[in-house]
Order: sequence, then C-alpha cells, then structure tokens
Amino acid sequence: MKKVLLDENLPVKLKYRLQDICKIYTVRDREWNALENGDLLKAMADEDFDYLITSDKNLRYQQNLDKYEISFIVLDIPNNKYETILPFVNEINTALVQKKL
Repeated sequence: MKKVLLDENLPVKLKYRLQDICKIYTVRDREWNALENGDLLKAMADEDFDYLITSDKNLRYQQNLDKYEISFIVLDIPNNKYETILPFVNEINTALVQKKL
C-alpha cells in the first residue's frame, strides 16, 4: 500500500476520504508542522513516502523535486476548503491507484 502525506495546507478531513486506498498521514500526524518544504521532502524521503498531496503550486519552483523518489499530486484549486476539494477526490484516488512505484 502506498504511503502518502497530506500537506498541512489541505483539510485534515481529506485524509478520511483516501484512507481506504493508501496509508495516509497528515503533516501533524508525523509532527512535521515546523518543517519547511526542503526539510519536509527530506523527512518524507527518509521515511519512504511515495506521494505528497499539496495545493502548493510553487513547490516545483522552490525545490529540486527530481532528487526525490516522491510523486506529487498538486491540486489546482481556488481555495483549500474541504467543499472545494471534495469533487476531486475520485481523481486523486485514480492517480494514487494508477501510478506504479
């Protein structure tokens, strides 16, 4: 089962919509709240995470993502409200299931 981290910029309730298809954790679950992006990605790599789900569209410009064996699901949404993200849950599930690692 894939190991997924839900970025702190997304609602925790999203975790419960995805828990049946992956081992999903929030940044708070891992006590990584204080970590900046580079340190967060390093911690994820050290703990063998497969995915980061985030809405941070600038992440790819701020970090060298190629040096990590982590896949990224970046949600292109107008806001981070649960109600806004909910219609995309099926697409997120599909992305998590289809990607072979």
